[in-house]
This record gives sequence, structure tokens and C-alpha cells, in this order.
Amino acid sequence: QSWTVVPDFTHHAHSASLSAVAVNNRYVVTGSRDETIQIYDMKKKIEHGALLQHNGTITCLEFYGTAHLLSGAEDGLICIWNTKRWECLKSIKAHKGHVTSLSIHPSGKLALSVGTDKTLRTWNLVEGRSAFIKNLKQNAHIIKWSPDGERYVTVITNKVDIYKLDTASITGTITTEKRVSSLRFITDSILAIAGDDEIIRFYSCDSQKCLCEFKAHENRIKDIYSFEREGQHVIVTASSDGYIKMWNLDLNKIKDMPSLLCEVNTKARLTCLAVWLDQASEMKENSDKAATSSQANEDEKSSIVRKNKVCWTDKSDKTVKRKRKITPEKQKLEAPLQKKKKKWNSSA
Repeated sequence: QSWTVVPDFTHHAHSASLSAVAVNNRYVVTGSRDETIQIYDMKKKIEHGALLQHNGTITCLEFYGTAHLLSGAEDGLICIWNTKRWECLKSIKAHKGHVTSLSIHPSGKLALSVGTDKTLRTWNLVEGRSAFIKNLKQNAHIIKWSPDGERYVTVITNKVDIYKLDTASITGTITTEKRVSSLRFITDSILAIAGDDEIIRFYSCDSQKCLCEFKAHENRIKDIYSFEREGQHVIVTASSDGYIKMWNLDLNKIKDMPSLLCEVNTKARLTCLAVWLDQASEMKENSDKAATSSQANEDEKSSIVRKNKVCWTDKSDKTVKRKRKITPEKQKLEAPLQKKKKKWNSSA
């Protein structure tokens, strides 16, 4: 089985290189060194506007569901956005230095952030306030929750510390030779880690042992993304060599090298990556398949091209005039991001 990647929507979004990207079921948002966040409506394939709240490079962006976006930047602020009207519900002075990374708990009740003030901070998103501060020995540049919300990881240079939610203590550490540039939870207990080299490595969070490693690119890997489609685990990688590659990962044969599904040379210096999945068309296509199951192979290949939109950027984006700017006013965060799905321990 082979896939094809074709450009579907291209736009020179920023006057400087991109530093962060996030997606939900409708929007793609991009953050840049030009201090702006640009919004794109992927249903309509149009530029939707810009968010101008931060002073400094946008360092991290993360959606929670369809209604909220969190952004962090070098100004030390974390902003909580409503994605219906794109209003800033709350602007929190999160760190004394830069905000380097943030991650929202699957329940939507709390978030974690790390910054250049050598702290890891827990945020109560119901009330929009700090809940807990942990001092770190060094600056962490990545933080990430596991999909089940039972653990989280921090990255300090080449060291990945694994924390348990209920104790907020380190249960294990993974150390790599090179600086870790990106990581992704493939399952609740398997991490994909990329460093400043050409190798992707899969690690067990429980044993901290390397389960598999393979050469994915000719240059250092800048970002990893993953998604599951019809039971198939797909890993997407972006590298400084300009290539985006998509890999099929068989979790039952995790020690085997993933097979390459497709690759595309963007001829750009890639900085970050995300995958937008057209879930509406996927539901429609699934119902069509139930009605007419005879056209399996060719329909499968063409639907994959339509559904998997890979968003990338390069360092040479030119300045463009923006048609619409959204300049929201600060508002009080009146409601939690979402009603509580599961209990979480406040000791985190």
C-alpha cells in the first residue's frame, strides 16, 4: 500500500518563520516569530484572521476540543481563547521567562507548562489560576500528557523524565545521545522520540527501554505527529532536509521498522508539523463504503489523499497584508473548558 501527498492549500502566513502549529476538527492555527497567530478555516480553505495578544515569539499552541485554544509565548503569557468568536477569555502571566511548552490534560480541567524560569507549573483551567509550582534543576523545553492523562513527560535537553499523575514524582528517565527536538505518545505507554539526528526511536514508558529505532531522514528531525485511522497507526515526520514522510506502524510488531507510506519534498526548511483530518468526509466515506463495499482499493487510496492534509511551512515566508485582524479584549474565564470527564488528583 502506498499513499500520495499533494498540496491542497498553500499560504504565506507570516513575515517570519513559523514556531508552532495546532489543529482541531476545523481550524489550523500557526504561531510565528512575528508575534502573531494566524487562523485558517480548513473546511472553507480560507484565511480566517489573526490573533494579536502576545509580545514575542509564539512558542506553543494547543487546542482543547472544538471550543478552546491555549497559546504560550516568549512574553511569559498563556492565553486561553474561545474559538467561536476568537476572544481571549484569560491572559495569565505564567512564567517569569519564556513559556517553552504547554499541554492540556485530557479532562480539560488542568494544564501543565514549562518555561525558562526553571519551573513546571500546573494550571487550574476551571478558575484560570496557578494550582502548583515545581522547581526544576534546568529549563525544560517540552512537556506532554499521555493520552489517558495518567502520566506526563518533560524534556530537558537530551533527558526525558516520566512523571506519574497521582504522585507527581518521576518514575523513570530516558536519556538520548542528542538533544530531543520532538516527542509523541503513540499509545499510553509508548513514546516516539526524535532528536537532533536522523533517527526515530520508540521507547517504553514503563521500562524506559528502546523498543525500535530507524533512520527516517537525511537530516535532523524537527517534528513528529501521529494519528490512527481505521485501526492503522500512522507516524508523520518532518525534517530539516525538507521532506515530510508518513510511516505505517504495526504496534503488534513494534520492534520492526515502520514501513514508508509516502514522502514529499517540500523544498523548504521545515520547523513544525501537524496533521488535519477531515472527519466529516471520513464519516461520509465510511457510510458510502458500507453501501458499496466493492470498490475497495482505488477508493481507499484516493480518500487517503483527500483526508490527510499535512501542514508545513518554511523559513522564507514573505510579509503579506492580512485581510482581517482579530484583536480580542481580555475577558474573565467564566467556565471550565469542558465538563469533567474523569477525576484528577490535585496533588499534580
